[in-house]
Amino acid sequence: MNGNLLFLIAGSILILVIAYSTYGALLKRLLDLRDDRKTPAEEINDGVDFVPAKKFYLLGQQLSAIAAAGPIVGPILAGLWFGWAPALLWILLGSIFIGGVHDLTALVASVRHQGKSIAEVIRENVGGWSYKLFLLFLWFSLVYIVTAFADITASTFADAESGPAVASSSMMYLGLALVMGVVMRRFRWSLTVSTVIFLPLVLVCIYLGRFFPLKIIPVAGIDVRTMWNILLLFYCFIASVIPVWLLLQPRGYLGGFFLVITVGCSFAGIVIGGLMGHFKIEYPAFTQWFNPQHLPLFPVLFITVACGACSGFHAIVSSGTTSKQLAKETDAKLVGYGGMLLEGVVAIIALATLMILSSSKAAGLRDPNMIYANGIASFLNVFGIDRGFALNFALLAFATFVYDTLDVATRLGRYLVEEVLNWRHWVTPYVAAILTLLLPMLFLMMKITDEQGNVLSTWKVFWSVFGASNQLLAGFVLFTVSLWLFRSRKKFLYALIPSFFMTFVALSSLCYILRPYWSLHGKLNLFHPVAVSSLVLLSLSILLIANGIKRFRKLATS
Repeated sequence: MNGNLLFLIAGSILILVIAYSTYGALLKRLLDLRDDRKTPAEEINDGVDFVPAKKFYLLGQQLSAIAAAGPIVGPILAGLWFGWAPALLWILLGSIFIGGVHDLTALVASVRHQGKSIAEVIRENVGGWSYKLFLLFLWFSLVYIVTAFADITASTFADAESGPAVASSSMMYLGLALVMGVVMRRFRWSLTVSTVIFLPLVLVCIYLGRFFPLKIIPVAGIDVRTMWNILLLFYCFIASVIPVWLLLQPRGYLGGFFLVITVGCSFAGIVIGGLMGHFKIEYPAFTQWFNPQHLPLFPVLFITVACGACSGFHAIVSSGTTSKQLAKETDAKLVGYGGMLLEGVVAIIALATLMILSSSKAAGLRDPNMIYANGIASFLNVFGIDRGFALNFALLAFATFVYDTLDVATRLGRYLVEEVLNWRHWVTPYVAAILTLLLPMLFLMMKITDEQGNVLSTWKVFWSVFGASNQLLAGFVLFTVSLWLFRSRKKFLYALIPSFFMTFVALSSLCYILRPYWSLHGKLNLFHPVAVSSLVLLSLSILLIANGIKRFRKLATS
């Protein structure tokens, strides 16, 4: 296929807009969203956690929290393996009928439970035993997130050509975020003033990165990529224990601007370039039925695209902070459902960066981060922006999205350890953070090989495990929401059917992932991290599903 990219991308976004107006309106009616029912933000309004926010401000906050590197890496990787058509079809169908439903219902369920987290919703509707299992499952999921995203960032920084410049810009960017956090906290600078000053300085950091490249020298036989992995995990530790106002909030705020600017400028570049006859679709719509690890398109496509169509991680955000700031119930449609559809747009733009490449050029760029950066640079080049600067901009934007994922995932993992072990001491945040990062450190220090003995990138090995855990998490959340809706005597099949589908594709994917690690004698290779990780997820999933079905049957017969 050699069509114009503009028509396909514009048509896909139009489908999402129509879905918001139609299916979104149906969901609003089914969930009985009303403005005359007070939200926890209005009812409690303690000025700390429960604070009503305007819906578009809250939408921006929700989007910056959920749309990190997942909707970039997943769609590109799925497109590389199977072709762009299956990936695009799943992004559209998944975000409209499953991901959007998941995010919206998780948000509304939390609001109707006084702003409690999705874990607490599970405790109230499924039972205490499921609550503990869910926390354990969630902790393992976060471990796989940290492992995959730390390694793909390390691969960006370790690249011989652009890596040192991007790493330098990245460190400057983090320094800016720290300064911004300090001046806003200590000197009471307004958000407007801080934005006007610090946002342009980010562009300065991108420009200066090429002139002051940061090169890491291998030490004690440890290669550059592994060195960067160690440094990134150290960053995760620091970022997870320092106050949120010092780094997480200002970095997340600047990262949100990066996301909007990157997507907005890219789409504008596609429009202008498309009208000028540029950006033809070069990559095949369909390539093959099996990926390089010999895993089939069904069900592996769904866990590979992951966040681009549906993400269980979103339920943690929706029920953790967003539900405590929702001013009106009707705002949930825009923030929850609309936020997921906007993430679908991010995924479509990411997939477009692959679609404009030939198969040979895509193979030469290898990793999704480099394909994404190359595509964004091409879109920005339409405006006459220097390609070197545009490439650094795109790579820094990618790294910024990953920072969002890394420090939030580590902080949440720290919280879970403290919660499960009931730790309440000044030293426990540090110990809990270290415990959360031990497994990622172990996985990243290991040399993982394929059946022929070739060394594999850790992030590529763990992406399928991460995707399976993420989709299972979404399935569990949808099942819990279905149970809550059933107890509330409301229609629930629109959540229950997607719950069955996501659980089935994730569990079957885990079985496919485990298959190569069984010996001829029926024994599992427990020394391989992927085998152990998949087995742990599979075991926890079966226990959670069994407990959930038992609870559903009990309610149905009572």
